Amino acid sequence: MKHLTRSSVMAVFVLFSLAAIYQSRAGNDSPPGRALYMQYCSSCHGQRLQGGNAQSLVDGVWQFGAGRGDIHSNIRFGITHLGMPSYDKTLNNRQIDQIVNFLSDQEKAAAPEKPAIPKQLQTLDYDVTVDIIAEGLQVPWSIDFIDAKHALVTERPGRLRQIVDDKLAAEPVQDTPNVLSEGQGGLLDVAVDPDYDKNGWIYLSYSHALEPDAGGRSGAMTRIVRGKLNGNRWTDQQVIYEAPHETYRTTRHHYGCRIVFDQKGHLFFGIGERGHRDDAQDLSRPNGKIHRVMRDGTVPKDNPFVKQANALDTIFCYGIRNPQGLAVHPVTDDLWETEHGPLGGDEVNLIESDKNYGWPVISYGRNYNGTIFTELVAKEGMVQPVYYWRPSIAVCGMDFVTGDLFGKWQNHLLVTALKYEEVRLLDVKNDRVLHDEVILKNAGRVRDVACGPDGAIYVVLNNPGTILKLTPK
Repeated sequence: MKHLTRSSVMAVFVLFSLAAIYQSRAGNDSPPGRALYMQYCSSCHGQRLQGGNAQSLVDGVWQFGAGRGDIHSNIRFGITHLGMPSYDKTLNNRQIDQIVNFLSDQEKAAAPEKPAIPKQLQTLDYDVTVDIIAEGLQVPWSIDFIDAKHALVTERPGRLRQIVDDKLAAEPVQDTPNVLSEGQGGLLDVAVDPDYDKNGWIYLSYSHALEPDAGGRSGAMTRIVRGKLNGNRWTDQQVIYEAPHETYRTTRHHYGCRIVFDQKGHLFFGIGERGHRDDAQDLSRPNGKIHRVMRDGTVPKDNPFVKQANALDTIFCYGIRNPQGLAVHPVTDDLWETEHGPLGGDEVNLIESDKNYGWPVISYGRNYNGTIFTELVAKEGMVQPVYYWRPSIAVCGMDFVTGDLFGKWQNHLLVTALKYEEVRLLDVKNDRVLHDEVILKNAGRVRDVACGPDGAIYVVLNNPGTILKLTPK
């Protein structure tokens, strides 16, 4: 090198610098950035970055800044009130840049085409026909049925839609309650009263907000109301459950919330821990619990904590992270639940009165940034899941198969998955899962599933906003 001129040295330096930049860019463009995204981000944002529990990363909408610096900062420091964790202790700056590069490339390459939906499925027991009965919905969240020809669907931004004779009504139902449509909040579940023919009641769950505080943040919590349909208008609304306002949280995630009924006249619903883990073990707070009331909102006298000081009397069980599915067994009347774990540890639970399901003391998962928050997967006095997935599948809505259309699946449990875009069929006996089969895959992120009065299986896809109808061929 001592014989090289100054200009030659500079030229060599530039060549080495360009080579280093090229190598860095080449390394960032594919395997490292993609692998890191799949490991740390896909459970919330989707394997194709299309969104789910968290927003889409390929729709061109950047809520907290579109610049590289903004995105890098959001990954590094998190957006805690929306449930976005910080990764500054898990990923170094280069790794975060690799993810940012991957996001940028994917956004540019994102195609507008929706995922291909199969027309036929093959399962172990049936060849299944798939029909699309509704399209163009915006983040549909739940479906339930007034009768075999009349269904109701919620859209998370705050709309209730009617489907009659497999056709989506052009206009949403008018005068439904105002919802806080931020983060994972909005209009959530819809449930038709088992005695609808006699009383006409329909139940809704949604994220309810208080007036903003001095800092401009409003507390929010899951709320349950019921009302009636008069044509295409929501009327006669009654509040069935509203948490004490001092327990509201300013976070915008982990609301729950499904609504189901047992054969004894009870109404069950779940509220997630709202991103405040320890609240799940605190009986004075509603979040992180499964609740039980009568259909008119009154509290059953035999609820487990009715006579306990500093405990909310609606609580049925506790230690719950984020319940995304509830279903009552059509024969045994047992209550089953699906629950989002963090990174790993999605659960299926058999829910019983007065039981502690362990969150966050025990878990089969880790933090989203890969760090460990508990060494325990079991502890005396805390209930183990009937079944769990590790890694997480982003488990969601559930229902039992009823009717004669899928006779071989009678009383089997249908479970959905957002991240893996699946509908799974679980053969359950007592408190065990004997078999787990995927019957639908890669049609889109599956938010809910329901067995209709006609015996068909109805599947709610978040992205694309589509309702599918599955029948035996």
